[in-house]
Amino acid sequence: MQPQTDRNNGLTAPPRFEVSFANTRAEILETLKLRYRIFAGEMGAQIDGGDEHIDTDEYDAHCRHLMVREVESGRVIACTRILTDECAAAAGGFYSSGEFDLQMVDALPGRVMEIGRTCVDAEYRSGAVIGTLWQGIAGFITREGYDYLFGCASIGLDDGGARAHAILDTIRQKYSAPAYQRVRPYVNLPTADARPTGPVRMPPLLKAYVNLGAKTCGDAYWDTEFNCADVFMLLNVSDLNPRYARHFLDRASLPPVVASGLD
Repeated sequence: MQPQTDRNNGLTAPPRFEVSFANTRAEILETLKLRYRIFAGEMGAQIDGGDEHIDTDEYDAHCRHLMVREVESGRVIACTRILTDECAAAAGGFYSSGEFDLQMVDALPGRVMEIGRTCVDAEYRSGAVIGTLWQGIAGFITREGYDYLFGCASIGLDDGGARAHAILDTIRQKYSAPAYQRVRPYVNLPTADARPTGPVRMPPLLKAYVNLGAKTCGDAYWDTEFNCADVFMLLNVSDLNPRYARHFLDRASLPPVVASGLD
């Protein structure tokens, strides 16, 4: 992320957040611990975190782990993982293939990559942090030349699904992919018994997807382990919203990726 200008004295101030790849086992463990704290501690997901209290699965060793660190405190406050088409072959497929029939993805022309396990510390769920994370993703896309990005954006079901269904109705009307770019969930989201109370806002990750120009590819998957609705989102890089393309791609810069640290 680029430095910011201090309006008071015209000097260039260091950025508050920095994005980078986790290139050592210690750095990757920081991201896995953040995931556990958010998914198990906050969302109530049933995860066997072991003595280290980490969230990990068989895909992590094949992924490149991206993290956002708060400069002043040194804390990792956001992370995601990238699984490329080449690495997915070695991993036995994409993570999303456990939730959706991905025949459509297999037929896409060009190179594809999946992002997943995205989470942000509860104290930092602002546009700035999500934006910093997406700058890192954009840097990878630009450098490596991928044509499509996809992943699941989750909506919590703590209210019985009322909020999720309201959000899904909105994105179906405004941000649906064409019929030939649909995927089928293996477990459908049950209907909600009530309407949501109060204003309904998109989760930050889902909002970032649609702002970038991504489309939803059909019905959501009911993730009972994480108690959420997973919405499959597909972004054709050539269809990036011009405003956000300038914002992210013009600023995209990342150091090279080395070994995953989990091998």
